[in-house]
Amino acid sequence: MDWLLDLLRDNDSAGGRLVTSVALVVGAVVLGRALAPLATRHLDDPYTRFHTAKLIRYGSLAVALIALAIVWRPFAGRIGVVLGLFAAGVAFAMQEVIGAIAGWFNILSGRIFRVGDRIEMGGVRGDVIDITPLRTKILEIGGADERSWVKGRQHTGRIVAVSNKATFTEPVYNFSAAFDYLWEEIAFPIAHSSDWQLAEEIVREELVESARTEDAERAIAEMRARYPVPRTELEPRVFMRVTDNWVELSARFVVPVRRARSVKDALTRRISERFEAAGIEFASETLDVTIRGTPR
Repeated sequence: MDWLLDLLRDNDSAGGRLVTSVALVVGAVVLGRALAPLATRHLDDPYTRFHTAKLIRYGSLAVALIALAIVWRPFAGRIGVVLGLFAAGVAFAMQEVIGAIAGWFNILSGRIFRVGDRIEMGGVRGDVIDITPLRTKILEIGGADERSWVKGRQHTGRIVAVSNKATFTEPVYNFSAAFDYLWEEIAFPIAHSSDWQLAEEIVREELVESARTEDAERAIAEMRARYPVPRTELEPRVFMRVTDNWVELSARFVVPVRRARSVKDALTRRISERFEAAGIEFASETLDVTIRGTPR
């Protein structure tokens, strides 16, 4: 044990500096893990608590790096040129890493998204579960593309890591940062022979029953207090369009981001049941042909 203490006190030899460096790194890791719970135990917001703990751990490692630079400073004059060339080569080879770290600062400083938000970044759509200096981890949800076997906006079970550099090179869509609702549309093709006025009334009644406009109005009022957005229509509407094959009724309404599929499913079922009871037929591009003839 005495020889180890002697090496820790010895900062003139390479061996002593090496032992001191290991002690600094270990001490930084232990200190970061010990301080994080103490500093965040009085924070109520889970997102703030999460990010504060990570910043404390990263800060302790940064302090350790500064201490290591001080410990090894006497050797800087001998290998300065070599380190300069090495640093230039590393910077060229690590362009993606540097871009990812810059993207991390962009996410935090620009408040583009945070853990828990539903976003689309780098072609991946889902809920953010972690933000590291290099990558953002997203719990994927399904979509209409062929790669996803889940066609609705529900979790697939896959966790996708996307480089933070994508915040500079591609658009980032945030579905829940300021307004936790979406405008949805469902189209109902009604046969020309059916009573489309009654169909429109049924659709409108079910929309009013399903739409949560009061909650959406409060949410958009909060968003307008932060951003200069124009006044937006939130009341459910039914739009009509006549085609060669049918009368199309498009139902437009607001729905919570994470309940879109279940709300659309329940709404479609109720409208279909009422259409059937009222004798209203859905139209399609298929053609029924009946052949009558005298049997031989």
